[in-house]
Amino acid sequence: MATTADFKNGLCIDFNGKPCSIVWFQHVKPGKGGAFVKVKMRNLENGRILENTYNAGEKIETISIERRPYQFLYKDEAGFNFMHTETYEQISLEHNMVDNSDLMKEGQYVEMMFHADEERALSCELPQFVEMEVTYTEPAVKGDTASTNALKAATLETGAEIMVPLFINQGERIRVDTRDRSYHERCK
Repeated sequence: MATTADFKNGLCIDFNGKPCSIVWFQHVKPGKGGAFVKVKMRNLENGRILENTYNAGEKIETISIERRPYQFLYKDEAGFNFMHTETYEQISLEHNMVDNSDLMKEGQYVEMMFHADEERALSCELPQFVEMEVTYTEPAVKGDTASTNALKAATLETGAEIMVPLFINQGERIRVDTRDRSYHERCK
């Protein structure tokens, strides 16, 4: 058990029977009435952002979440298959449990979040940046734009489509930010 005084970003709590992680919180002390805490939290099962308000000092049920290293093996009709990198145990996750799955290639390392008490997989997180090869993009034409931040569509080796700067050509390796699916930089 914890109280609202123990709130911090990343704390995992039980909210209406669902595991949630605190993303943002603010302690508010109005001039009239009791203090309260506004909270935004992410549901760890489906990724939705929820908002709630707690009275100051209210007791909250915390949950234990474990992060474990896994390697992506392959995709089939049942979902995505992963192997624990230390115990070699294999698990399968449904398609909706993996965000940005089209940025994941075979052999890639990921981090899984497990509900420690129930031994249940909650989500799969890709590394912040992944390296991909551009398999198709239109060639840039000189004088195409007056802006310096012009972008064009590019297809990556996994079939994912992202926007890249005009100077990126087919066959180049780039680094992609998996949080917002954006181009980060060329790979050397």
